[in-house]
Amino acid sequence: MPITADELKLVARTVRTLSMDIVQKANSGHPGMPLGCADIASVLWTKIMNYNSDDLSWVNRDRFILSAGHGSALLYSMLHLSGSGMTIDDLKNFRQMGSLTPGHPEFGHTPGVETTTGPLGQGFANGVGMAIAEKLLAEEFGDVIDHYIYSIGGDGCMMEGVTSEASSLAGHMKLGNLIYIYDSNRITIEGSTDLAFTENVKMRYESYGWHVQEIDGHNFSEIESSILEAQRVKDKPSLIIANTIIAKGSACMEGSEESHGAPFGDKEIKASKEKLGCSGDAHFDVPDDVYAIFKKVKDEKKKIYDSWQAKFSSSIKGELKDKWNTFFSKPDIEKLRKSLPVFETGSKIATRAAGGKVLEVLYKELPNFIGGSADLAPSNKTMVKNISESGAGKVGRILHYGVRENAMGSIQNGIAYYGGFINFSATFFVFMDYMRPAVRLAALSGLQSIYVFTHDSIFVGEDGPTHQPVEHLAVSRAIPNLNVIRPCDAEETVEAWVSALERQDGPTMIALSRQNLPVIERTDKSSAKNLAKGGYTIYDCDSPDLVILSTGSEIQLSIEAAKRLQSEKGIKARVVSLPCWELFDKQSESYKKEILGTGSKRVVIEAGIRMGWEKYAGENALFITIDEFGRSAPESDLAEHFGFTPEKVCERILKYMA
Repeated sequence: MPITADELKLVARTVRTLSMDIVQKANSGHPGMPLGCADIASVLWTKIMNYNSDDLSWVNRDRFILSAGHGSALLYSMLHLSGSGMTIDDLKNFRQMGSLTPGHPEFGHTPGVETTTGPLGQGFANGVGMAIAEKLLAEEFGDVIDHYIYSIGGDGCMMEGVTSEASSLAGHMKLGNLIYIYDSNRITIEGSTDLAFTENVKMRYESYGWHVQEIDGHNFSEIESSILEAQRVKDKPSLIIANTIIAKGSACMEGSEESHGAPFGDKEIKASKEKLGCSGDAHFDVPDDVYAIFKKVKDEKKKIYDSWQAKFSSSIKGELKDKWNTFFSKPDIEKLRKSLPVFETGSKIATRAAGGKVLEVLYKELPNFIGGSADLAPSNKTMVKNISESGAGKVGRILHYGVRENAMGSIQNGIAYYGGFINFSATFFVFMDYMRPAVRLAALSGLQSIYVFTHDSIFVGEDGPTHQPVEHLAVSRAIPNLNVIRPCDAEETVEAWVSALERQDGPTMIALSRQNLPVIERTDKSSAKNLAKGGYTIYDCDSPDLVILSTGSEIQLSIEAAKRLQSEKGIKARVVSLPCWELFDKQSESYKKEILGTGSKRVVIEAGIRMGWEKYAGENALFITIDEFGRSAPESDLAEHFGFTPEKVCERILKYMA
């Protein structure tokens, strides 16, 4: 039996009363959006989306993204009603410590939440990544992968720049599996959108190459028919502009900006429930008829799920099943190592170029390895021949993001949320500024997003301070759960990639040099495999008078200085490569003391700001760092000016030792 209009009204009414109660019980939250979008959500969950509430990780499920994450009470209400494991008690614990219902949806924390949203526009861009992933997976495994990405976003999402970048790319790629519903209630926190937003969104998205419809967002028939029409458009992403009223159904708050971000209060809630035809004194009330409706929905969805399982079993078998397992399991690192490049000691190669050699292997050996650059692939050394590429109307394993770092990071996260792929992005390190919101959310969500940032210091040279990152290492290291790796040579670059591939509970950033660096002479004790420990002794001596801590291109400088100090002044120095602080912090205290030494004086040498190094070197160390912006000049002149030559380093160390 199909869901009737009266049943939809009952579901939507229940979503409204639940959302009011959820926010009121917490005494904080955003009730306006859930009430305004209750009709849309009711249609999506009962008549449109394919999902199995007993198998929330079903690969071919339709994905739903609440880009307007502040309206989380809407999503939590739907997760409860659809039987996805969200209880009434969970709803009553909204925004409380340790609950499954945080203020904004968090991936990996709440079952059924597909993305971490709240910063507006991020979810919108995540959906583009999911749509790309779905297309790529379908290319590998055929029509066993055939579903849609749905999202609800509001006026705020439409204003954010990341949305514009992502929409432009989605239209270019013709992602017909993307269906977005724009909750156009024309209200923001400050008041009417006319204060700052008067553009013609329909024309804007048509110019992006999207299929655009405009509907009454409270008309069940229009909601359903517009989504079904969007499904029929295979060669364009779809935007449905749903004209809605914020706080729809409330007694006195309809259309008011005051409904956006504060509870209604007991009096308004009582009056609103009575207006909706409910008991004003009942709280968190779900009629038995609503549960019965969703039982009926669940039974129908289960038939679709069972049919897909049968299709999967008959289609994905033999070599194709082995390939499927490769997509959804951790890579065999030891097997991969046999193919990874080896670099000759003493040869010189930029770590960005060494990283490019690693990528050639990864694309060949890992069929689920994908990634791309923000129009900088030749400079990032991330372009690999004979691999499928994205373009107008197509996706590929090499993604051309265009000059869109902001969207690139968020789209990359969407691919990671989707699952099945190991994916990276690449740009100059200085442009991490554009990506930081997405990097932070990847760390918060525990995503295996891998960032390749080349041109990692002032030694970019003539491009000058606009392109010379000095504070970026410190900024990146400040983000919890982000592994920041700055390899010193080609061998450490290989190990940086191994570390990134092995890590599945958070993102990894690899900062690589533009300039050539020598492949450092090593012993078994100083093997680059020690990068897995975050820090290790790369040049040693007995009973050192001094420990030099360094990373990246400054390691060779540190070794040269250490050799000069011993040969000319009899000062014995150990050099410690500390490419990843986060991995080093996880080692035992005894190991850390062994590497850092006790009682020896310490020197830090890194072409970036000092911030954070005190943790390892102490306040009384000598810091040979750069705490100002760079200059536009050749690399050698910059080294001389900022004191990054063996002579000037030794001079400063001798003064420090004295």
